[in-house]
Amino acid sequence: MSYISLKLEERTAEGKKLAKLRNSGLIPSIIYGGQDQPIMTQSKQVETSKVVHTAGRHTPISLTLDGKKKLVIIKNIDIDPVKHTLRHIAFHTIKQSDIITTEVPIVLVGQGESAAERAGLVILQAIEHVEIKAKPADLPDSLELSIIDLATAEDKISIGDIKLPEGVEFADADQDMELVIANVYEPSALQAANEATGGEAEAEEESEVPVEGEEGAPDAEKSESAPPETETKS
Repeated sequence: MSYISLKLEERTAEGKKLAKLRNSGLIPSIIYGGQDQPIMTQSKQVETSKVVHTAGRHTPISLTLDGKKKLVIIKNIDIDPVKHTLRHIAFHTIKQSDIITTEVPIVLVGQGESAAERAGLVILQAIEHVEIKAKPADLPDSLELSIIDLATAEDKISIGDIKLPEGVEFADADQDMELVIANVYEPSALQAANEATGGEAEAEEESEVPVEGEEGAPDAEKSESAPPETETKS
């Protein structure tokens, strides 16, 4: 399997010096895992953003640090709440033999081509992700489900319709296979449901009172000494 790759450098800047680091086009990060102490690292902003966008939190990444390679997954991503830019990443090392538990997207295939849609019905996806477990080399980027055979408002697809690749299992041994992923709706019924939901949302908004002086989430860098929880099993 060919992994997404990213080159890192060790970092000395921390605390208030991180703002200057980011302004120079670098993203601070940290690597947890194994028997080693956490390693403070940094990488170029453009390349790092592309890797984060592609890998998300479910795809293994091959890191190169001081000429050595480490296989990792992203455990935490800190985004600036105002600028919506990447501020910090926490990586966690994994092994080829580890069983990784992660969440992957469910992709509906054949949208616009089903008999239901051709008849003017609407297909809505209710569940967009599912948790699975597998070795790094077996982890799929996504799980695809065809909606071609959906035809009437009584039709639906559920978790049980997913065909898992070899070596992949659902993370929950008691996974509810009847859990509905997508339903077919009559447009009129869908509109009525949306109008009812919209009315409830407006009522809730009117009752909300803003909190003066409320602050955003703290910078992930402040908690670097506390490693994130792992989801790997050897």
